[in-house]
Amino acid sequence: MDDWFLTSPAGRIALALLAAAGYALASYFLTLHVLGGLGLVSVVFAIVQPAVISAFVAFVGDPMGKRPKSYYILSPTLLALGMIVIAALVLREGAVCIVMLAPIWLVSGIGGTLLLYRFGPRVPDPQASAATFRASALLAVPLVMVPLEQAIPNPVDSYEVSRSVEIAADRQSVWALMQSVPALESQEGRWNVTQDLVGVPRPVAATLSGRGVGAVRHAEWGRSIAFEEHVTHWQPGRAIGWDFVFPASDGWDFTDPHLRPDSDYMTIDSGGYTLDQIAPGRVRLTLHTRYTARTKLNAYGTLWGELFLGDIQSNILAVIRERAEAGAR
Repeated sequence: MDDWFLTSPAGRIALALLAAAGYALASYFLTLHVLGGLGLVSVVFAIVQPAVISAFVAFVGDPMGKRPKSYYILSPTLLALGMIVIAALVLREGAVCIVMLAPIWLVSGIGGTLLLYRFGPRVPDPQASAATFRASALLAVPLVMVPLEQAIPNPVDSYEVSRSVEIAADRQSVWALMQSVPALESQEGRWNVTQDLVGVPRPVAATLSGRGVGAVRHAEWGRSIAFEEHVTHWQPGRAIGWDFVFPASDGWDFTDPHLRPDSDYMTIDSGGYTLDQIAPGRVRLTLHTRYTARTKLNAYGTLWGELFLGDIQSNILAVIRERAEAGAR
């Protein structure tokens, strides 16, 4: 049986998959222990490690380089799917983290195997068993790169996401809803990827305590999520702005404990509404959100920030439009 693992292609692939799975799990827990959640959004974890694991498995399965190019595309694709299953079932990672990492895992994995296909060594058949063990040296590459990456400071970048909607209603009706939107029903709003597919909870209510600068908007979402919006700008009938405050941690692990909105690598800072008259009985309402990112993958992360925050904003704006136009009718 031991000879089968070392001499047959299927056995070598099975052995490589077991080794890769064990290595990936060990690396995950080591990353969390040493670097915390920030390590999971590092270049090593998100890009280098999938490329190295995929190249390792592909080489062990084809040390003589006889398989077609399609093998070097299919194997990292299957590995990425396996990593998603392990992340969801074993590591209990949430949907947001998996959705964000899956594409970069897949692209990095395919990149690693295609580099192997183009430049990798071709081992004679009698040496294939020994090459299986030598290939494991690949797995040391991410571990060596971790301290090198940590020596480079993370960039700090600020971003803004905004969405607008036109509403057939008077300014005062919309202004009232900019301040408070009580008792949202599950059927209100619009379908979107973030809340209907990924599973981010929908808002339940937003209520205002006080008036003017210094007032506090109390926001509630599903799954017991609650936070505050401390009003910093107040222009009746025209604009309201706030700073986000997250006084409690309850609920934010609804899908990913590593993706809190006030974490070391991502902070939701401020937001607000702006109301513009565009025609008699018709206004444009804009909702914006500003956040700060502190990772080496900021450029990639901002793509997801645009999707997730944009979907949440569009849903809230749709609710306000529906209510304002219903009141106008």
